[in-house]
Amino acid sequence: MKYEPDYFGKHGFKSPRSKFLSIRTINVGQLDELVEALEAKGLLEERDGMPYVDLEALGYAKLLGRGQLRRPVLVRVKEFTEAAERKVLEAGGKILTD
Repeated sequence: MKYEPDYFGKHGFKSPRSKFLSIRTINVGQLDELVEALEAKGLLEERDGMPYVDLEALGYAKLLGRGQLRRPVLVRVKEFTEAAERKVLEAGGKILTD
């Protein structure tokens, strides 16, 4: 207390898993809403007759399978789940990976 009177010690706990939870994800339902928003702003690109969305450029690393996709979309993403792949393919779209 003599040398650092404002030091009260460490408080709380930081989980070691927290550095792994920083991966940005998006669900298929959110992707559908994102396509509509980009289309309304006029920022949606078309490739092969389908809307093209580059999720990596938008800061997303993984596509998850919650929700529904109402139209075919060409999606570029680094990682995706089996459910997300199935839903995109059922809608008539494709997933591109690098």
